[in-house]
Amino acid sequence: MRLPSSTADFAAQDDQWLEHFHRGDRATLEQCYQDYFTTVERAIGQLLSGADRETATHELFWRLLSSEDLRRSFQGGSFAAWIATVARNQAIDIRRVAARETSAVATDSGAATVGDWEEAAQARLLVERFRRDHLPREWADVFELRFLQQLPQREAAARLSMRRTTLAYREMRIRRLLERFLLVDATPATTTKGKAK
Repeated sequence: MRLPSSTADFAAQDDQWLEHFHRGDRATLEQCYQDYFTTVERAIGQLLSGADRETATHELFWRLLSSEDLRRSFQGGSFAAWIATVARNQAIDIRRVAARETSAVATDSGAATVGDWEEAAQARLLVERFRRDHLPREWADVFELRFLQQLPQREAAARLSMRRTTLAYREMRIRRLLERFLLVDATPATTTKGKAK
């Protein structure tokens, strides 16, 4: 069952589509992907570019597939406006996390002040603690190439002889682990090694 082709505004006859969407019906979600990929990509593209834009776009559709709570947050009205808003909010979140990552992995520029040296040393220790206590070993290469070396997705996937979709999925999972680590666990508490799924 498709959204009306002329408009995404819902009326009583669209209750069945909404029920299919909330339930996570594969055909309905596939149609959403086909019909709204460009809408999502444009909304995200206002804030992110390149590989980050592409990853965020696919991550949003993955969240739509996997999260009933997210699907149920749409209660009718303009689906295009709703999904564009969700996409923009996700892009904002990704930019915030990226800004934290950049400051966490910043290296000493050689400016030679004691404060700069201490800050760079603390950032390196933080990265090492994340690697040791939270990052699954099999994701270490993705973390190194995408987060530390900042290689484009295509190049990183080629170096790792890995499908780009697999790399994007691992990158998304690492981003979530890193966000949790930076926001919640970045205290000197004892942690246990995370496991990959």
